[in-house]
Amino acid sequence: MKKYIVFCAGICLAMSFTGCGSSEKAYRKAYDKAQAAQQVQQPINQPVNQPVVTETPVVTPVQTVPSTQTQVVDNYDNVRVQKESVTVVNGAGLQNYSVVVGSFSVIANAEGLQQRLKNAGYAAQIVKNERINMYRVIAATYSDKASAAQARDAILGTQFNPNRDAWLLAK
Repeated sequence: MKKYIVFCAGICLAMSFTGCGSSEKAYRKAYDKAQAAQQVQQPINQPVNQPVVTETPVVTPVQTVPSTQTQVVDNYDNVRVQKESVTVVNGAGLQNYSVVVGSFSVIANAEGLQQRLKNAGYAAQIVKNERINMYRVIAATYSDKASAAQARDAILGTQFNPNRDAWLLAK
């Protein structure tokens, strides 16, 4: 019985390999068709090996400006700000925009980061969002958005924020 199954499987395998083989005739037909299409596209009076030359349009030259004349303007209007209702847990109070560098569900973790920030010279504060029960550690607070965005950019990538996830909180 086993020999019969192996024999049938071998015959099926052999038929599958021989049945779907491609013939050289089909390849030759496709090659001839491509050659005919290529000959139609080539101009009659142009030699086969010589490329077709086309003229490129003339463009007005670019005027270069020295880098001393380039003025870089930071646009802090497009900085994303998150609005939350928070209460101050530990700190002097918030202004309109604050730089948040950490969020914790346990106040002890927030106090640890706050102490490290204070030791580094930041006026760090802790606020709580009652709705989601999260403590936010704020590195600095400002009255205008541009100053807060500049402070956020300065703290990104420092030892207090290696993951680059500081964000702005609006009061």
